[in-house]
Amino acid sequence: MSPFLRIGFSNFEMDPGLAYHEEVSNPYCAVYMKEAVDTEKGTMYKQKRPTMYPPWASTFDAHVHRGRVMHVVVKDRTASLKTEASVQLDTLATRCKKENGKLEIWVELKPQGRLLMEARYFLERCDASGHGEGAERDGDGLAEQESEGMFELHQRRGAIKQAKVHVVKCHEFTATFFPQPTFCSVCKEFVWGLNKQGYQCRQCNAAIHKKCIEYVIAKCTGSAVNSKETMIHKERFKIDMPHRFKVYNYKSPTFCEHCGTLLWGLAKQGLKCEECGMNVHHKCQKKVGNLCGVNQKLMAEALAHIESTQQARTSKDSEIIGREGPVGIGQPGVVREPSGCVPCLPSHTAVGKKEQGISWDSPAEGGAPRLPPHRVQEEPLYAVPRKELHKFVLDDFKLHKMLGKGSFGKVFLAELKSSGQFFAVKALKKDVVLMDDDVECTMVERRVLSLAWEHPFLTHLYCTFQTKENLFFVMEYLNGGDLMFHIQSCHRFDIPRSTFYAAEIVCALQFLHSKGIVYRDLKLDNILLDMDGHIKIADFGMCKENMHAEARTSTFCGTPDYIAPEILLGQKYSHSVDWWSFGVLLFEMLIGQSPFHGHDEEELFQSIRTDDPHYPRWLPGDAKDLLIKLFVREPERRLGVRGNIRTHAFFRDTDWVAMEKRQVEPPFRPTVKSASDCSNFDKEFINEKPRLSCADRTLINSVDQTMFNNFSFVNPAMGRIKSA
Repeated sequence: MSPFLRIGFSNFEMDPGLAYHEEVSNPYCAVYMKEAVDTEKGTMYKQKRPTMYPPWASTFDAHVHRGRVMHVVVKDRTASLKTEASVQLDTLATRCKKENGKLEIWVELKPQGRLLMEARYFLERCDASGHGEGAERDGDGLAEQESEGMFELHQRRGAIKQAKVHVVKCHEFTATFFPQPTFCSVCKEFVWGLNKQGYQCRQCNAAIHKKCIEYVIAKCTGSAVNSKETMIHKERFKIDMPHRFKVYNYKSPTFCEHCGTLLWGLAKQGLKCEECGMNVHHKCQKKVGNLCGVNQKLMAEALAHIESTQQARTSKDSEIIGREGPVGIGQPGVVREPSGCVPCLPSHTAVGKKEQGISWDSPAEGGAPRLPPHRVQEEPLYAVPRKELHKFVLDDFKLHKMLGKGSFGKVFLAELKSSGQFFAVKALKKDVVLMDDDVECTMVERRVLSLAWEHPFLTHLYCTFQTKENLFFVMEYLNGGDLMFHIQSCHRFDIPRSTFYAAEIVCALQFLHSKGIVYRDLKLDNILLDMDGHIKIADFGMCKENMHAEARTSTFCGTPDYIAPEILLGQKYSHSVDWWSFGVLLFEMLIGQSPFHGHDEEELFQSIRTDDPHYPRWLPGDAKDLLIKLFVREPERRLGVRGNIRTHAFFRDTDWVAMEKRQVEPPFRPTVKSASDCSNFDKEFINEKPRLSCADRTLINSVDQTMFNNFSFVNPAMGRIKSA
């Protein structure tokens, strides 16, 4: 096993109190990896790899060698700034191991400034598959890349996702870890908690509590579009109250009321407003909104109250009432339908006739009258189970084995004690979900899993429940293993087997797309086999909902080897990205290696954007033609988006009707000895004890549990299992 570090730079600060730093605009990093070389003059450091320019909040991999040094230089676009530091990678790796594999520190730069660096420690096999710097080899060239086994699929590849951005009044807030005591610029109180406990604007650096995001009324001034005025308040509320800042000498520790951090220095540490007393850094002066004397939180609450009052009046004024006085069931008048619309019934409605779908359990929107109890409609449009389903808890299950784990949590083989049936239970840590700002992604995963019962090639969800520390998904246990596990034992799949898997994946993808869902994480690791050999797509944490018709999204996410070029180019995209990933997956099944290569993510992404994959001579023409049409870089011309992929010659022998019904005999049947057999899973996981990770009590006690109110769910099929 060979160690490597995954490194990212998320923030840069100049030394406070210096006027020079105000001129710094759009700083960027240059990273030079240098190797120790013994010469006649002694040990010297030489750069053998291309210089990297990692964007802020992105990551790159660095293989750990003794004597290897990472030299970081921070510059700005005007070339007026140059500050740097060197870090020994083996020393950094040692510190990471002491901190449970993850480290977040400030690196002091010379002559001035500091850099917030995050580093994670990983182990990877020395003969890895060409992903990350763990696959470094001497020499290059097409002939070497084509050599058999050079880029074989030896290891699993984790997905990445861009930090979630909350756009409020032109601010771009992201979840942020504050390494020092920080004040909220809205409520003026400390931002407490561990990990990413608050939000900070990427443009103007304003720091706030997560709970205060709804009270922000100052428009971001850090954006080039809004740098001169706070338009919405100036135009609508006539609020344009500039501060009158003057340099001030503080005699006691004082915090900036914009970015929330301490005003450093012995004299002239910052600026103080002569009118409202606001204290800010020199660098924050031009980023503060014109809200002198305005309490944002109180004003936001007042505006919200006014808006809700206006909406209530508008709703009441627009209410349609057929006649004065209470509306009876036999009278033409107001009827509330399930959709919430309020139509007028025709005057010839029969007296006493049943109104299917009309629910009178609650008043209609806008204050429509409620019917007397004796007139409540008995037959609603949607069936409501008479018997309440059993609510599951962790004690209902016995954890037998661990099937997999990651930064998100763990997946266990669990037995339902009441029936002896086995399930796969995925446990997510709430602190990690909140730290990564992924609550909505978790809810999306739950909704898509619930929908999966409608299709045979999607992993089925039986129920979800939660504890104070964890979220649990109870899913069907697919003991056939995943395609990554099986391809490692045979290098690649033959044509019939690849065609079969590809056809079932096409059926599943087209079903998701028909429901307005973009999957975004298609890869060998996420394609599982059941005991009969049919595929099941799993792990819906990257899905995007409501992608109907012309809808587009732009989130940077996916597993690096499978990411489509339109994502890398920052373009808005839709279902096209799944067909690119499908092409990568099919290439790997047929050829046994990835179509695009690079020693690090930067080289890999460049290869995806520009390179054409190499197709072996033995590959059938139909397979090559299908791959070429899937690797079209213009999304609108890619097969799957344009044209019917099912009619391609590669699938000429496929009976799609039988395939949809699981009536085609799989070409491979995994070896499964019992319902609890784990032999098709990686030994490194199943040999570990099946225990839940311990959560930080202080952090868990500070978690807002209401964010997970709608998480719990029980499928009626689970109730039948319970009663059996």
